[in-house]
Amino acid sequence: MKKTITLLFTTAFALSMLIACTNDQSNVNEKNGDQKVQVVTTYSIIYDIVKNIGGDLVEIHSLAPIGSNPHEYDPLPADVQKTTDADAVFYNGLNLEAGNAWFNKLMETAGKDGENAPVFLMSKGVDAKYLTTKGNEGEEDPHAWLNVKNGIIYAENARDGLIKVDPENEEIYKKNADEYIEKLEELHQKAIDEYNKIPRDKRILVTSEGAFKYFSEAYEFDAEYIWEINQENQGTPDQITRIVDIIKDKNIQALFLETSIDPRSMEAVSAETNVPIKGKIFTDSLAHPGEEGDTYISMMEWNIKTILEGLSE
Repeated sequence: MKKTITLLFTTAFALSMLIACTNDQSNVNEKNGDQKVQVVTTYSIIYDIVKNIGGDLVEIHSLAPIGSNPHEYDPLPADVQKTTDADAVFYNGLNLEAGNAWFNKLMETAGKDGENAPVFLMSKGVDAKYLTTKGNEGEEDPHAWLNVKNGIIYAENARDGLIKVDPENEEIYKKNADEYIEKLEELHQKAIDEYNKIPRDKRILVTSEGAFKYFSEAYEFDAEYIWEINQENQGTPDQITRIVDIIKDKNIQALFLETSIDPRSMEAVSAETNVPIKGKIFTDSLAHPGEEGDTYISMMEWNIKTILEGLSE
């Protein structure tokens, strides 16, 4: 992960400290009348899950913009202020927000310590997978949501967090969660049924980032990649050579590109191996509103369709 913090990040935190000095605010907003629960989430997938549970009772600000890399993010002054004012913060954990230590610094500056200002871990209860690349050995792989069963755990944690900060509306949150989790159960079964149409020996998913450990275990795939996790040293000549050899040795016939990844490394692999890129799939971000893949459920449905078609040709 990067060790330096950009000037923008530093400026945001300096401005936030000035705001903190001039505003005497409690860490948790008092809610009365029709005022909504103020929520901050770290990226778009968590935003959508929490929105489905909270419905009209919550107002959510998502930090990392759609299409960006939540592994490494530089909060803006508006992010600092929104987080300071929030009734609750929901984050992925599992090493996702660790780049630049941006999340911990933001929580410290915003006065969110997890006690008098609730901060909720969406991946609580997930069976963590770990990185193996030299220099990252033993670090948690953050991409748990690509197994829809883990998406259900996220929904349960969102429900419990919202009930904690807004107990008066407990029954609404439970009802919303029950309805949403039922949809996720159906989606998980759909993934199993559709992927079972692909012969097991053809279920090899090659992507730029190695984000599919949880996915592969759930749906019986082998996952290959150029680099294991997004960081500075990605798409290096050694990484390209390694994946090219794997593609040739395993006679792989399809490559996939993630929507939030620079395409050049995968395009180089495709050119070197003459294996086509069969489609773009979602990993770290939803699509923009109004596009296919703009919710957690629709992004997973898009992935199911794209992978099935790409590996069945």
